[in-house]
Amino acid sequence: MTWLIVGGEGQFGKAIAFVLRERGIEFRALGSGALDIRSEVFSKQYVSDMRPSVIVNAAAWTDVDGAETSQDQAYAVNAMGAGNLAAAAKNVGAIFVHLSTDYVFSGLSEKPWQEDDLCAPTTIYGKSKLAGEMSVLKEYIERSYIFRTAWLYSSWGKNFAKTMTQLSINGDGEVRVVDDQIGQPTFAIDLAHQIIDTVFKSLQFGIFHGTNSGQGSWFDFAHEIFIASGGSIDRLVAINSSEIIRPAARPHYSVLGHEKWSSAGTFVAPMRDWRVALSEAMPKIISTIRVEG
Repeated sequence: MTWLIVGGEGQFGKAIAFVLRERGIEFRALGSGALDIRSEVFSKQYVSDMRPSVIVNAAAWTDVDGAETSQDQAYAVNAMGAGNLAAAAKNVGAIFVHLSTDYVFSGLSEKPWQEDDLCAPTTIYGKSKLAGEMSVLKEYIERSYIFRTAWLYSSWGKNFAKTMTQLSINGDGEVRVVDDQIGQPTFAIDLAHQIIDTVFKSLQFGIFHGTNSGQGSWFDFAHEIFIASGGSIDRLVAINSSEIIRPAARPHYSVLGHEKWSSAGTFVAPMRDWRVALSEAMPKIISTIRVEG
C-alpha cells in the first residue's frame, strides 16, 4: 500500500509523513510546486501514473483573513482542487482522505457539533472548505473520508503552540490572549494516527471529526503552554475577542463532537484529551523553538 500526500510541505503533510515513516508505510509527499491540484488534467495524470492506494489531501488555502479578499484563489484550492483530487482518486480506485475544518459551522452553539449538524459557514474560508466537502462527496462518495479538524499544532510550520512557546521562552512582556472562543487544540501527530487507523481498520466512508477530546479557550491553551515551557503565567492577560478586529470572524464555539467514534463497529477510539496530547508534544516544540531562535 502506497500513500500519496498532497500538501506535503504544510504542517499536517509533514506530520502524517512522519507517522507513516515511523510505521513503515510507503508514501510520497508532494508540495504545491510538484502538483497543482487546481488543474484537473494534471491531477488525474499524476495520480494515474503513480497509482497510489491512498491519497491524503492536506493542501488548502488556510489564510482565513486573506480569503475574504481573495475568494477566487481560496475556492480554487479548497473547493475545485479538492474535487479534482477526488476525481483523480476515483479514476484509479484509491481511498481518498480530505481534511476539512470546524469553520464549516456557524460557531454559534452551546453543545459540540456533530457530523450531520447543519453547516452554515460565515467566512469565505469556511464557505470554500464546505464547497470542498461537497465536491468530494459529489465526485467520490463511495471511497472518501472527510476529517474536520481545528486548532492544529505541532513542531512544524507556524501555529499557535509554537508562537506561544516562543513568547514564553524569549519574551518578557504582556501576552494578551482571547478567552471567549472555545475549541479543541489538536496535536497533528494524533490526527495522523487517527486517519491511518481509520484507513487500515476499514471504517465506513464518510465524515469524521478529527480533534483531540475536551475543550478550552485560546487562553487555556496558552496557559498550558506557558506552564510546560517554564514561562510566567502572570504575563498572560485574558481578553475578549471583540478587542481584536479581523476581516474574518472567528467561531465562538467550535467544539466538534466525537460520538461517531464511539458508535458500534467503529473500532477506533476518540482522540485523547488535548491537555494530555499537549504535554507529550511540548518537549519537541520547545526544542524546535530553541533551535529556530
